Amino acid sequence: MQTRRQALQKLKRSKFRSSFHLKDKDKEYVREKGMETIRSHADEIIRKRLAPAVIPNDGKQTPMKGHPVFIAQHACACCCRGCLHKWYKVDEHTELSEIQIDKITNLLMAWIEEEMNEK
Repeated sequence: MQTRRQALQKLKRSKFRSSFHLKDKDKEYVREKGMETIRSHADEIIRKRLAPAVIPNDGKQTPMKGHPVFIAQHACACCCRGCLHKWYKVDEHTELSEIQIDKITNLLMAWIEEEMNEK
């Protein structure tokens, strides 16, 4: 994977990826829970919905709303294995490594932080 900064810059150039933003309700949830709890949620969501080698509903496993991490996943092209492969060249049918999980979680959290700092 590229650096977080490079990835975020590339995502901003995509009309589709750059259309995702946290709503006020999502931002309030992040403030209420705190960034460490959101990081924990992101790690758990990635491990459960994205890390397995075989995902029966791949391409449909990430809702478009309901949790700030879901929005971040779509904004960062980390919503399904197909997008991970297309954007970051991650093998589609191989379980994600701990390093990959950490990198994805860090990217999602960097995006959420940027969103939290926007007015």
